[in-house]
Amino acid sequence: MASLARASTALSTSFKPALAPSSRSSGLKSVSFSITGKRFPSISSRPGRFQVSCAAKPETITKVCGIVKKQLALAEDIDVSAGSKFTELGADSLDTVEIVMGLEEAFGITVEEENAQTIATVQDAADLIEDLVAKKSA
Repeated sequence: MASLARASTALSTSFKPALAPSSRSSGLKSVSFSITGKRFPSISSRPGRFQVSCAAKPETITKVCGIVKKQLALAEDIDVSAGSKFTELGADSLDTVEIVMGLEEAFGITVEEENAQTIATVQDAADLIEDLVAKKSA
């Protein structure tokens, strides 16, 4: 355990992005990372908000948003995005189960119960779906 703590400390102290004070208001909106086809989390900033998201394909997120809206019978004017939390959209535990069932049917996957319990946002669902689809294809 001590060696893990030291490794974490070494990692966190060895990587410290340095931003000049003037760059904080430079208009930076988004940062994303990619190395030889691997996707890494992206970081985006809006006034008063800071958001980190793993880069699920936009078409996956759009499809998940549509399924969530349908399962929760949301009005067309309600915005559902990657950062939308199911509970904030009015979903209870039964609604969440129905959303997961809809996702399984739409994407041809099976979501294990322990994975289903980790889904709280559209982004969580999209990331899990892409992981499960990739594993299924392999």
